Amino acid sequence: MTIFSKIIAGQIPSYKIAENEKFFAFLDIFPLVEGHVLVVPKVEVDNLFDLPDDYLSEMLLFSKPIAKAIEKAFDCNRCGMAVIGLEVPHAHLHLAPINSANDLNFTHGKLKLSPEELKAVQQKILDNL
Repeated sequence: MTIFSKIIAGQIPSYKIAENEKFFAFLDIFPLVEGHVLVVPKVEVDNLFDLPDDYLSEMLLFSKPIAKAIEKAFDCNRCGMAVIGLEVPHAHLHLAPINSANDLNFTHGKLKLSPEELKAVQQKILDNL
């Protein structure tokens, strides 16, 4: 069972943004920028492109209102999306407010936010969802 499956099952606490029968979205607790959200399918598949076709299309549709909420909640040019998939063997999308392509550079250091700061970021997104 991956760490994402444990988060989905509620075995590990998370800062949930949205959920439906197929997907779960939550804050990355080591974000590149404030507002960095992970979107994961509830089915445990390592490679995003090994997901069934309906999951691939529905994952983007599930992510759309979250991306729009991120754009409203943070001063950014747009919500960027990245698929890296190397950190955890469970398919996932990264959504983050960006002003340049460099804002999605995963070689940069990650932020270390307090639980209070993460809760405030979560609330900003939820208020705009």
